[in-house]
Amino acid sequence: MRTGVLALQGDFAEHIAVLKRLKVETVEVRLPRDLDGVDALIMPGGESTTFSYLMDLYHLKEPIREMAGAGVPIWGTCAGLIMMARELTEDQPIPLRLMDIQVIRNAFGRQVDSFEADVEVEPLGPEKFTAVFIRAPVIAQVGEGIRVLSRLEDGRPVAVQQGNLLGTSFHPELTDDPRLHRYFLSLVPTESPI
Repeated sequence: MRTGVLALQGDFAEHIAVLKRLKVETVEVRLPRDLDGVDALIMPGGESTTFSYLMDLYHLKEPIREMAGAGVPIWGTCAGLIMMARELTEDQPIPLRLMDIQVIRNAFGRQVDSFEADVEVEPLGPEKFTAVFIRAPVIAQVGEGIRVLSRLEDGRPVAVQQGNLLGTSFHPELTDDPRLHRYFLSLVPTESPI
């Protein structure tokens, strides 16, 4: 299994470190050719407008849409979640429209408003997961095909799944808990879809 991590900016190195601990072969994705032979893709946290600009610059948006349509598991964390949304409550950036969700960018405030919360993540069982929120988005609306995996105490969704697509408002790669990465890898079919 080869897992690509979008390495344009943001905290891709932290995701790669978790995958290496799980003994998964990783590929830093910067150009469309880097997606060749990749069985799954992680789009990490970072700055979503910069992500969008760089994805346009390096012609990555269409290949990623094609991968999603072909059933390749794709996981967006924080800014990656923003890029996967059907729509944002703001005009920019223009998302990939992969998941039937509406997202609010920086929903919790600025960097100084970052926080951690212990949340239940349904496929991980009863043991709570420490979710790290840094200038995090929140999922404002979910479509019919969306499975909500986790919510904050106030009921707002912070982890969702739509078939082969996974999105989290928080940063699992900033903890020592690899359970969400393991869950994401379990979505990879035994036979690669592409």
